[in-house]
Amino acid sequence: MEGNTRENLGSWVTLLVAGSLLAGCSAQPDDAEASGPSRSPSATASPGPGAAPSGASTADSVFTPDASLVPKTARAGRSLADAVVFTPDDWGRGFVAQTPAQSAAGTWPVLGEDCRWQREKLPAGVLAALSRYSVLNGAEGEGAVKVTAAATVHASALGADQQLATTLEEVLRCPDQQPRDGERITGLNSVGTPFGAREQNYADDSVIEIGSYTERGGAAQPYRWTVARLGTVVVAVSVTGSKDHTQDELNQLGSDALARMLERVRQQLKGK
Repeated sequence: MEGNTRENLGSWVTLLVAGSLLAGCSAQPDDAEASGPSRSPSATASPGPGAAPSGASTADSVFTPDASLVPKTARAGRSLADAVVFTPDDWGRGFVAQTPAQSAAGTWPVLGEDCRWQREKLPAGVLAALSRYSVLNGAEGEGAVKVTAAATVHASALGADQQLATTLEEVLRCPDQQPRDGERITGLNSVGTPFGAREQNYADDSVIEIGSYTERGGAAQPYRWTVARLGTVVVAVSVTGSKDHTQDELNQLGSDALARMLERVRQQLKGK
């Protein structure tokens, strides 16, 4: 499964770079708290309570969780997010925590009308949201690689699906965004790929964004943001690198992380 995930994510990047840029299938952004780009879901619409019950799935779903293991409380949601979201050690040798190391409890990132990211209180229907920020500092004269790993646990699959849909809408509304003071993400484009489309067989829905990141007037760096949903859980990864790291290296880093986080969701929610 991880191998398929990496191959498919790699093909998405190829499509984007080649110019096959679509906008309007599903998705969402990251956070606004660390010293590198991060994003997540926006609360433009609170997930409705009438969605499919937690753990519900259909023949079109890639994974059927054990209904007894699907989080139904905020405490269970926080526990799942904590188990799934990458720490610096998970990213690999040399990665350390940024400052702050993770998002504030009980909040999630929201993209304002001015295209600036800010954190707000979790809306109804969202049990938990967690982002962790890590960095691989380069040698003298080399740029750093900044990464974010995030998970959002919803009370319903419909709420999780809404998160992805909002992401694509936000790229259309704000192709240029400001994660924090002095930072810009520009030229964003996105592709949404639901389960079964283009042989996507690892998540119920998925999205990738590509653009450029600049910090305090510095040189532009490549930026990637990938999002995937399994049932009521949405996981996401952002990767920002410098000219000292190839596109292939950055793409592989992000797709590997997303694959492993999805596998953690499966391990946490599958039955015996």
